[in-house]
Amino acid sequence: MTDYFPGFGNHVSTEAVAGALPIGRNSPQRPAYGLYGEQLSGTAFTAPRHENRRSWLYRMRPSAEHPPFTRYDGAGRFAAETGSAPLAPNRLRWGPIADPAPGTDLIDGMTTMLVNRAPEDLEGVAVHVYAANADMDRRVFFDADGELLFIPQAGRLTLLTELGRIDIAPGQIALIPRGVRFRCVLPDGAARGYVAENYGALFRLPDLGPIGANGLANPRDFETPAAWFEDRDETFEVVQKSLGQLWTTTIDHSPLDVVAWHGNLAPWRYDLARFNTMNTVSFDHPDPSIFTVLTSPSDVPGRANADFVIFPPRWMVAEDTFRPPWFHRNVMSEAMGLIHGAYDAKADGFVPGGLSLHNLMAGHGPDVASWQGASKAELKPHKIDGTMAFMVETCWPYRPTAHALATAQPDYDAAWAGFPKAKLPE
Repeated sequence: MTDYFPGFGNHVSTEAVAGALPIGRNSPQRPAYGLYGEQLSGTAFTAPRHENRRSWLYRMRPSAEHPPFTRYDGAGRFAAETGSAPLAPNRLRWGPIADPAPGTDLIDGMTTMLVNRAPEDLEGVAVHVYAANADMDRRVFFDADGELLFIPQAGRLTLLTELGRIDIAPGQIALIPRGVRFRCVLPDGAARGYVAENYGALFRLPDLGPIGANGLANPRDFETPAAWFEDRDETFEVVQKSLGQLWTTTIDHSPLDVVAWHGNLAPWRYDLARFNTMNTVSFDHPDPSIFTVLTSPSDVPGRANADFVIFPPRWMVAEDTFRPPWFHRNVMSEAMGLIHGAYDAKADGFVPGGLSLHNLMAGHGPDVASWQGASKAELKPHKIDGTMAFMVETCWPYRPTAHALATAQPDYDAAWAGFPKAKLPE
């Protein structure tokens, strides 16, 4: 049996035990082996067929079997409040978060940095960072607020989900759909990275428009896991994120007990090195939208609830052009992270594991050193290599959490100090 099935949003049929998957019907009167049929819907029942996402799961116990949830207070900086105080329209930047205490798993090691909209609006996105050094053994997590896009920066993750096992390393991403239960194992003993939590329309591949049929992220490069399950009759903690808060309950078995499933709603992984970068071969730096891997549309055409954009290795060949990103202000809000290497519009201060925020209409662009270097550079073909930056762009302004505001770098504005005044003719 293959470990992964290729394709974005493909209908997959997979079973970990032969004969567990019903043929010709979704909810037979008596599923094989006494399994329970359960539908997981990621969209409304009546969503258009091309957008409808759902999977049928055949599990050892129904997911409805659990005691009431109570408040969970273990993860002090996950799902943190942003408060209602006026937010200064300042540009912000952060270094990597501190190492966690020993025994910190992925959930307790999550820190919420930026949030917009409320989860119950079914719009918006949040950006978290994580630092963990312990496996999740007899505990699982699921997010009722949104889907989770994992972006590792250091250390591998093994995400053991209801629908299969996903292994990712820095340079890869993985998505866990809303409501899917999972636990995380750290093969390297520790891990750091970012998570984009999407409350809105499901992430999908952007339309290519004039680019044509090929380019950017190709559907066949997204990998969905084969069925996998664990049969463990032990006490498990189930932590749920709901309406921005964490809740907990305990059950007497592992809920990762789906023996077979079929459908088109499932976790997936993607290798960012497979992104087919488009770029100019004449002049001018293109809009960053040309680097969009995934998009979550809003109700306004062309205005994304959330875009996941990367800045990978690429050739720069434009003539008579300021090649780094130009100075700009726009109506989208940009949260940027760095997986490895250096970003070509910042000389220093923006390091792997760090984060920056430029909210809507905040002027930003290269710092003085980057501007000077690019203005004087000999414009011959040049490859930007050994780097991977990304951006979670959204039409909604971000609000930093209290922790984020307290830990922001105090001198970020200095990156744009010292530009010489233009000299006009007499």
